This record gives sequence, C-alpha cells and structure tokens, in this order.
Amino acid sequence: MTFLAPCLFGLESVLAYEIGRIGGENIVTTDGRVQFDGDAALLVRANLRLRTAERVCISLGSFKAETFQELIDESEKLPFEEYIGPADAFPVAGWTLKSKLFSMSSCQSIIKKAAVNRLMKMHKRQFLPEKGATHQIRFSVMKDIFTVMLDTSGSGLHKRGYRTEAGEAPIKETLAAGIIDLARIRADDFAADPMCGSGTFLIESAMRAMNIAPGLLRQFAAEKWDLLPESVWRDEREQAKSEITRDVGFSAVGNDIDPAVLELACANAKRAGVDDKIRFEKRSIMDFKMDSGVVLCNPPYGERLLEDTEAEKLYRDMGKVMRKKPGVKYYVIGPEEFEKAFGRRADRKRKLYNGMIQCHLYMYFKD
Repeated sequence: MTFLAPCLFGLESVLAYEIGRIGGENIVTTDGRVQFDGDAALLVRANLRLRTAERVCISLGSFKAETFQELIDESEKLPFEEYIGPADAFPVAGWTLKSKLFSMSSCQSIIKKAAVNRLMKMHKRQFLPEKGATHQIRFSVMKDIFTVMLDTSGSGLHKRGYRTEAGEAPIKETLAAGIIDLARIRADDFAADPMCGSGTFLIESAMRAMNIAPGLLRQFAAEKWDLLPESVWRDEREQAKSEITRDVGFSAVGNDIDPAVLELACANAKRAGVDDKIRFEKRSIMDFKMDSGVVLCNPPYGERLLEDTEAEKLYRDMGKVMRKKPGVKYYVIGPEEFEKAFGRRADRKRKLYNGMIQCHLYMYFKD
C-alpha cells in the first residue's frame, strides 16, 4: 500500500527519517507530508511508533479535476470498496488551496456521492446503512490536484494519551518530538525546561530516551476495520513494549512558577510512565542554572499569552541566565525578533509552526 503521513511544516525531513527507520520504502517528501510504501503491518507500526506524524493515511489516489463533473468521474474510479464494507461509515473531510474548485463543502459532497455510487455498485447494494466502523475519507486539493485518502489513525497522533489536560498555549507533542530529534536527545542525556508548562518537552524527551513508542497508550481508527486481524495490532504492540529500555541514564528537570501547572506536569509524566526520570520544581526563570545538558524551551510570546513588551523583557531575562557555556545546548522556540532581545545570534534557526502560529526554532549548540 501507499501511505501518506502529514506533519507540521518544517518537520518533513525528521518524519522521513523516522519512516525509513521503521521500514517504509519509496519515501517521497513534499511540503507538510511524507509519502511511503509498505504492507499492512507497517500501517500499524507507523501509528504506534511515529513521533512527528500528525496521522497515517492510506492513499486511494490522486488526479486533476477542474470541474465538478471531472471530480465525480475521477472519484468514482477510486477503490473505496477495498477498505470500506457495505455497512461501514465513511464521512468525508478535507481542504482546498489555490484551486478552481475552492468550495470545501461542495468538494466534500461530491466525493461523498462518488464513494456512495462506487460502494453500492461494487458491493451490489441499494442502501448503505453506515452503522459499522468509521472509515474517515480525507481529501486535499492543491492547484487542482486532488489527493484522496483514508485516515487510519482517528484522533491526531499528537494525542498520545498521557496529556488529558494542558496549560495555556501548550506545545504540540509532535512539534516537541521533532525539536527533540533536532536536538539529538540521547539515552544518557540531561535535559531541562525552565518554563515547562504541562511538561511536554521533557516527557517526549524521556519517552525517546527510553524508546517508548508514542502510541502505546491509545487506540486507532483502523483497529476496528476488517483490514487487519487483531493479532497484528497485538503483536506490534508487544514488540514495541519489548523494546522499551528503562535503565537508561536520562534525567530531566522542569521549572515553572505556577504550582498548579507543575502538578499537571507531574500527572502527565506519571501517565506516560516516565515520572522517575523527571523532577519538577517551582522556580523563576531568573533562578535557572545549567552546567551541562540540553535546554528545551517554549516561552510565551506575542500571540501566545504575552504582549510584545512583556515578551521582550522575558527574552532579555532569558539571555542573562542562558549564557553561552561549554557543554550546554539551547533549543528555544520564539518569534522573528527573539535573537535581538536574547542578546545572541543562534548558531542555526529553523522555521516551524506552533499550531497555526509561525515561529522559529533557535538553536545554540556551539561551545
């Protein structure tokens, strides 16, 4: 099968590397998405193990359509019946960009109609009750090119299962995992987050260090499909559990000034099974000290909680305590003007998106 895994913009190369490691073949990277081939077992492995993918979809096909007639004709050629049974539900969702067919609701209705026509014909039915397992059909349209797929994940893969609640403006788990990959967190590293919020950076770091698959605590839409026997899901889960390494030297400390947020972070770490690796302490940024290790930080900025003047002061304070020091690396998310207030140019920076907000990852790693 051919799979499509969307990701946050800026993390495509990280995701492509992940996919290669779990056995994906013929990997093709485009903006915000990675395409790859594999068997049905890889579908399970991808859902369980990929840290930076937003979801895993089966590609049903791509085609060009500039009129609604072309859209329904091409959509009716897609092999919906290979995955969707005569009783299954199949809602449709998607987006359009820079295309002649710009109405999302109209495209949605036409693809739904095409799926109904194809399924009734191939299953030889006059009625489709849609009472069975949900097979979410997704489509994207970019410059008149439609891509139609089936979502195997259900809820987005950033929903690991350990964060039932979060503080204000939390970092997305998939973005945190991508930054951790760029920071090259290893099994024996020490990591710190001086404004840890609900603890996502440090929890994701510990899970990576211990090789805990991010999807072990949750369920996936395709588990209810007839596509795969339950044994494949069970075997892949057991294999992932057997590869967890708990006796690693990794440790971390997270600071915040809000006791309620720290309590939430502790609960999240416990659910993730990494609470023995992370210490959470109430502490101001001005009291932060680091002699060696990796600092990961997602401070509030303009569109995230603080006014611009407040954010600028915070960055100046960060610059005072996060000084250049041998053996200490800093990875900070911030807006375009961060470096000036922080007082030091980054060794490297990378454009990313925190939710819908464009930001940069500022990397300080040279001694």
